[in-house]
Amino acid sequence: MLRTEDLSIRFGGLSALSNVNFELRRDEIRAIIGPNGAGKSTFFNCLTGVLKPSAGRILFNGEDITGLPPNRISQKGIARSYQITNILPNATTLENVRIAAQSRRHSWSMLSHHAAYRDVIEKAEAALAAVGLEGKEYELAANLSHGEQRTLEIAIALATEPTLLCLDEPTAGMSAGETHDTVELVRRIAKDLTILIVEHDMEVVMGLAQRITVLHYGSILAEGTPAEIQQNPRVLEVYLKT
Repeated sequence: MLRTEDLSIRFGGLSALSNVNFELRRDEIRAIIGPNGAGKSTFFNCLTGVLKPSAGRILFNGEDITGLPPNRISQKGIARSYQITNILPNATTLENVRIAAQSRRHSWSMLSHHAAYRDVIEKAEAALAAVGLEGKEYELAANLSHGEQRTLEIAIALATEPTLLCLDEPTAGMSAGETHDTVELVRRIAKDLTILIVEHDMEVVMGLAQRITVLHYGSILAEGTPAEIQQNPRVLEVYLKT
């Protein structure tokens, strides 16, 4: 579904990603791990159009999407959540998700009231139900708990109807209970999606991912199943035992 070829990005003299060759199969849950500064968020930012690579290619379903802006990449079927909660706090949960659904289904018009788009409202309601936020449609996003806000972010991503969902630190700052609920949510939605996840919580990673890619200094250090990664001496040396 997704492939990168010699993907590289430099910031001045710093090489943030260096010749990354990566392949993701359809219907897979893949985790990307690595020490701070390994290039994980930079890799996500390249995939989702936030950053333009210095060299290399990104292929999605066989189509070259390298350097496309985020709105075009979203239209191709890639959605993401962010490491820092990225919601509209003074809008309701339904409004947050409705805006995302409308971006996919209709061209924006200041002259048309969103209520005219019943299909958009239904799609937003379905996304909220999919993540367990039904009944909270008219709550201000600012009044949700931290865990619910992170869940709302996933609903916003789902409302764009992606085939690939990129989750950046989805359990960051969560309690043990919230983390458990998020893991169960990811398992549920993975039945219909391919998921790429950056996560620091190794218990979450080992419990969710079918395969793991380890980044180190902007390059792929290792790839394999959770069991293979846990036993890889290079990974143990640079990451898992630090």
